[in-house]
Amino acid sequence: MIGYILLGVIVIAALYGIGVFNRLVRLRNQSEESAAAIDAHLKKRYDLIPNLVETVKGYASHEKETLTEVIDARNRAMSAGTLTEKNEASNAFSATLKSLFALSESYPDLKANQGFLDLQRQLNEIESELLHARKYYNAVIGDINTIVQSFPSNIVASMTHFVKLPYLAIEEEARERVSVSFS
Repeated sequence: MIGYILLGVIVIAALYGIGVFNRLVRLRNQSEESAAAIDAHLKKRYDLIPNLVETVKGYASHEKETLTEVIDARNRAMSAGTLTEKNEASNAFSATLKSLFALSESYPDLKANQGFLDLQRQLNEIESELLHARKYYNAVIGDINTIVQSFPSNIVASMTHFVKLPYLAIEEEARERVSVSFS
């Protein structure tokens, strides 16, 4: 009788372990898929920048330093290796991109240019898609980290070499408080 009980406990533990392992594998695959989606959105974003810079150059050619900074930041971001490095480079790139759009405020003809407005709209759409992809990635990582750190699933995770993964951080500018003034 004790043998059957022991066998039952072993079978239940094995089934639980298999279930946890399969869930971790599924979540890892989802995190890799979402990381690939982030890469695709970043590539779309970076491919748009030369057109944007050329459009601005036509109206503000003497603003060479700002345009050069944007291109340099784009190149650094494109050459980043890991997803974390890509995210950090993307955040730095966003800061230089803001300076480009701030520059456009000084040129009313540029602000009214249909090509510039279309590129700006496309970039806003890409930024929105990128934000959603990052949120999804962080949600999947949160699920993985919960399993990896919770008992008893942490035992299965450590036996199968699953570890806690880092979240993608948002830009520092996005963390800052936004002030609204109606004056």
